Amino acid sequence: MELAAPVAAKMERERIGKNSTLICAPLMADSVYQMLVSMNKAKSSGADLVEVRLDSLKSFNPSQDVETLVKRCPLPTLFTYRPNWEGGLYDGDENSRLDALRLAMELGADYIDVELQVIHEFNNFMMQGKKPAKCKVIVSSHNYQNTPSVEDLGNLVARIQAAGADIVKIATTALDIADVARVFQITVHSQVRGVPIIAMVMGERGLMSRILCPKFGGYLTFGTLESGIVSAPGQPTIEDLVNLYNFRQIGPDTKVFGIIGKPVSHSKSPILYNEAFKKVGFNGVYLHLLVDDVANFLQTYSSTDFAGFSCTIPHKEAALKCCDEVDPIAKSIGAVNCLIRNSSDGKLFACNTDYVGAITAIEDALRGSHHVMGTTGSPLAGKLFVVIGAGGAGKALAYGAKEKGARVVIANRTYDRAKELADTVGGGALSLADLNSFHPEDGMILANTTSIGMQPRVDETPVSKEALRSYTLVFDAVYTPKITRLLREAEESGAKIVTGVEMFIGQAYDQFERFTGLPGMKS
Repeated sequence: MELAAPVAAKMERERIGKNSTLICAPLMADSVYQMLVSMNKAKSSGADLVEVRLDSLKSFNPSQDVETLVKRCPLPTLFTYRPNWEGGLYDGDENSRLDALRLAMELGADYIDVELQVIHEFNNFMMQGKKPAKCKVIVSSHNYQNTPSVEDLGNLVARIQAAGADIVKIATTALDIADVARVFQITVHSQVRGVPIIAMVMGERGLMSRILCPKFGGYLTFGTLESGIVSAPGQPTIEDLVNLYNFRQIGPDTKVFGIIGKPVSHSKSPILYNEAFKKVGFNGVYLHLLVDDVANFLQTYSSTDFAGFSCTIPHKEAALKCCDEVDPIAKSIGAVNCLIRNSSDGKLFACNTDYVGAITAIEDALRGSHHVMGTTGSPLAGKLFVVIGAGGAGKALAYGAKEKGARVVIANRTYDRAKELADTVGGGALSLADLNSFHPEDGMILANTTSIGMQPRVDETPVSKEALRSYTLVFDAVYTPKITRLLREAEESGAKIVTGVEMFIGQAYDQFERFTGLPGMKS
């Protein structure tokens, strides 16, 4: 007996991966021909089914086009005809819209999506004919304002189920990343009760909901064919789902890691860690986590399933205060960049691996210069080391340089913050505005720890090119782009340069070992 296509697809997924959560490619196209081209792309990209967004078609003849789209699609189909009052593009007659969905059912669609607001009208519409057994009705509700309480979400799911849904779909909007936890809770509760559910949180703060749905039992997630061409805010690409996040291998026991920051989407950490996890067969996934309030985030995701985090701007100092135990060096620095949750009691341990990676990279570059070859001790000893920035990374670099015997000066936009850090480590202070005229000696070291020059503001630099002539080495913690304007002008001025990539990789080895208990990977 032949299995229905979606069932067969789910069985195939179970055979080759840990989960049966489907990947659906939403297709937005101007014409039926373009839709058919996209269907074939979706198949080759690894999608399990496609969502045919009829409301995106500029010209649409239901009686002819629906049959073409159903019969010629190489994958199972989900037909959606989203009206503008639910965030779609259709603004025509409602009966015509519902009739097109009914037609899709009759002609062999595997799924159709009907909005909760009109499901009773649609059911009345369908009383004229029998619902095909093959077709599953997804009843959906989209909230573009916020994510309601757990109680309200539970009531919404119950209403959708009572309306006769084969599959429940809810999509909310994340105002804070903590909102996603409520949707995870509803997903788990629905799975326990045997209710198939698609539960997504829209926007960058909701990205986690789209990647982790196999962990919590979601029926499907949406993955786009191309970056930026989305049918709802925050959708990842199929390429990223499958190859970056190892989506097929995510299951209930998968440990969750990620980089906490704001902004955070530029970070290359997920590429590095997920590839390393895959290489050693470690059951973990590493995500971008756009966090506004780090204390609220850590309190919300306190389960041991959320096993560890890298921490970047602007949360390195605030995160320290949220932890149960802090490494003494990190405590001295006053900032952390790595949080590990104890698997037995859930307590958070924090440390700082920033200064190790950066200082080692700077020392290695200096040792490569002929004038320090053969010397013992650190090549930083006795050097004047200027740190731009008094935040978490600035504190780490200042502490590390001082420990190696350098004379430290802190330059910051706000002089008072520079003075505060300088007094703590035992060094000098000046405002960033005065840095251009600061050249008490030649052969100095400069380390930028701010986000000045980071994408998209790549034309910015914290110091003039003329001032760079006084420095023998310039380091920039920014690694997107790899060669910032600061580094380019420093090299043109005759200084050695050390990129943020070298610091990033150095501290990542340490964090990988702490996350996994396995030795860091060098290749």
